Parts: sequence; C-alpha cells; structure tokens
Amino acid sequence: MNSEQLANGLRLRDIKVIFLDIGGVLLTNGWGRVSRQSAAEEFGVDFSVMDKRHELIFNIYEEGRVSLDVYMDTILFYEPRPFTKEAFRTFMFQQSKLLPNMLDWLIAWKAQQPQLRFFSLNNEPRELHQHRVDHFELRRLYDGFVCSCDLGLRKPDPQIFAVALGVAGVQPHECLYIDDREVMVTAGKMAGLNVWHHQNSEATISFLQSL
Repeated sequence: MNSEQLANGLRLRDIKVIFLDIGGVLLTNGWGRVSRQSAAEEFGVDFSVMDKRHELIFNIYEEGRVSLDVYMDTILFYEPRPFTKEAFRTFMFQQSKLLPNMLDWLIAWKAQQPQLRFFSLNNEPRELHQHRVDHFELRRLYDGFVCSCDLGLRKPDPQIFAVALGVAGVQPHECLYIDDREVMVTAGKMAGLNVWHHQNSEATISFLQSL
C-alpha cells in the first residue's frame, strides 16, 4: 500500500484527523507472540499450554469484556504458581518499548499543523493500553483514543471505523488512517478512509512530508 493508492489529489489541507495505530507504529506490540514466549521462558511455564489458553480469551480481553486479573487467571493462575500476578503483570508491561523516530517526530510535525487532530485506532486490552498511554506520555500526540477495550469492538470490524468517525466528528474523506498491518489498512480503505500502510519510520515520515 503506498501513496498512489490514496484518494486522488489528497493534500494535507484536506485532512482534519489522522487515525494512528499505536503498536507497530509508535511502540512495539504490547503482548505479541514473541513477548508471550519470553514470558513463558522467564517464568518457567509451558508456552504451548499458555498460548492455547491465551487464544481462548484474548479477543474478549482486548474488547474490554474481562479484566487483566481474569486473563491471568485463565492463562496461568488456574493452578498455584511459584510467582505472583504482580510479577507477571510487571513483566508483561515491560514488553512495551518505544520504536525509534516516530513519536517525537510526529509531535513536532503536529505542532506545525494546527488544523490536525490525532486519534488512536487500536486493539489493546484496557490495563495494557492505559499503561502505554501513561508511561510513554502518548497524550502529547493524541487528542483522543479509539481503542477496542472501550468499545467492545476490534479492528478489522467495519463498525469500529464508523465509531471512530463519529467520535472524531468527521467524514471518511477527511481522514488519514495509518496502520502497520495490511489487513487493517485494507479494512480502513473499504470503510472509505484515506490510508497509509506503515512499514518503517523513514517511509511514513517521507510520505507525510510529501502531502
């Protein structure tokens, strides 16, 4: 997906809102497979068993339907463990890292574009999302957050794009949606949004500068 696949003649002056994913764009994915494998190794548990249980519950956890405590009870603490929930929670949160270049550049760039508002459009569980927003001070960039945990909806459900447009008070053609996963970008395009497939910071910065 590249700039040639955006709406014809898109210019920065036409955009009122940028919907920007968090994981894979600004930060690492908060609790992806690599992180879960690291957790299994760190705490000495069977990854295959833990991951099967993760797959059973993670969707509803990401939709805000169960808490982190319930998630941990489901994947690990259904039996006694030689470590605490707090230790596991701390390790889980520590898996979130800042990706290079994007956040500080976007904050500076946004300051030069007073007409633009930024909203997240992301799938994340509530406790992890709140940690990431607070720890990395994401309110420096975002004017609001459209997150699966607050809506009971997950991308690529078409309804989450409709809700995001309503929250921001804009029409699809007035938006730019940036995501690192092509399936999500395609879903955004099908919802009528202008889209950009983020693959690395250099390409995305160059694209935004070209508008």
